[in-house]
Amino acid sequence: MFPRDSLLAARVACTGEGQVWLPEFVRRVFRANFAEDRDISDAAVIGDILGSIGQEDGPLIALATAAGSKQRLRRETEAAWDLGIFGAPTCVVGRELFWGHDRIDEALDWFLTKGGGSCPNT
Repeated sequence: MFPRDSLLAARVACTGEGQVWLPEFVRRVFRANFAEDRDISDAAVIGDILGSIGQEDGPLIALATAAGSKQRLRRETEAAWDLGIFGAPTCVVGRELFWGHDRIDEALDWFLTKGGGSCPNT
């Protein structure tokens, strides 16, 4: 059922910032939620995704549910609001905001032609 609670997935993503496994984790969470109709609020689903990319789920989920990770996600959410982000997927390229799956190609084109950006939502 949509929308699903993505809190755990977002906390795991914050925990994994800068790690080589993070982009694949995000792709698989999106696939699980939107293409496979899996419940990403379920720790077992997130654990399966982490395991599928070679990560131990127990320590990462424990870290993601700790008080510090909760505060970090709050800070990241506030930063996203400050950028005008209100939904997923949203990409910020330079100072341009692209919202919605149907705008991903435009965001990528803008990135390739103008340079610089990030996709902060998971």
